[in-house]
Amino acid sequence: MRTQILLASAALAALGAFTASAQVYSVNAVGYVNVTVPASGFALIANQLNATGGNAVSNVVSGVPDGTLVYLWTGTSFSISTFDFGEWDNGGQVLGPGGSAFVRNPTGTALNLTFVGEVPQGTLTTPLIAGFNLVSSQVPQAGTLQATLGYTPTEGDLVYRWNAATQGYSISTFDFGAWDPSEPNIAVGEGFWVRRSSAGSWSRTFSVNQ
Repeated sequence: MRTQILLASAALAALGAFTASAQVYSVNAVGYVNVTVPASGFALIANQLNATGGNAVSNVVSGVPDGTLVYLWTGTSFSISTFDFGEWDNGGQVLGPGGSAFVRNPTGTALNLTFVGEVPQGTLTTPLIAGFNLVSSQVPQAGTLQATLGYTPTEGDLVYRWNAATQGYSISTFDFGAWDPSEPNIAVGEGFWVRRSSAGSWSRTFSVNQ
């Protein structure tokens, strides 16, 4: 999955005198994230921005061909949105920061999706149930799951990353206080599974000025 992010300040507030050494802080930041769904295949994607008008599938997944499918996890099964005859069936489902979905490309050429919106900031929390969770980082930032993205693992956690090229999973396990075979390295716009033995949450504090 190829991804790209561009963050631009939407509103600026200057603190102190505006001189060559003055700092300028971004109050809000808007940007875009590009993800690619392979030809005739699946990608596990994330919308990590809050779109104007809300994060319903019908609002954030646009410019797709008829037959495109979006699979959102309910905690026990998938709920499917289908794009046919120029509109979404079940398009009110929400695909926003912290969540993730499989997208099925029905065509023989790669499908590029672009998400546009405001970057989440502040204290961000994603609830996690015991069992399988289909999640993503709430912010468009790449890096290792624990060290960079602030996920606190518990013993026995399993992380399943989808490989769009091979159409299969790679698995990392947290056992005896370490990741095996290595700590998952998550891309911008990437979703993944976390399997937990107990409920909890993924919380972190984020600012674009960090």
